[in-house]
Amino acid sequence: MANLINDETIEYVGILAKLELSGEEKEAAKKSMGEMLDYIDKLNELDTTGVEPMSHVFPVQNVFREDVVTNGDRSGSMLQNAPDARDSMFVVPKTFD
Repeated sequence: MANLINDETIEYVGILAKLELSGEEKEAAKKSMGEMLDYIDKLNELDTTGVEPMSHVFPVQNVFREDVVTNGDRSGSMLQNAPDARDSMFVVPKTFD
């Protein structure tokens, strides 16, 4: 499958990646990409019958928890330390007009 990687492909990938590649770098990239495609072809030879497709190697479980208040409403005690409070809110200086 390495024959799919030609100079135009390398040039296009360089444009997408916003890279300016020298001639040596283009040849090295062409060789590397060809080796990658050859490896993928080799993996395609594996017999995967009976293997269930998966998105993760390890089983992923729902990690969400119930949203439960554990410390209660302490707004009154917090507002006692405020320099200025009104209607259960902190009063702060204006930051813009």
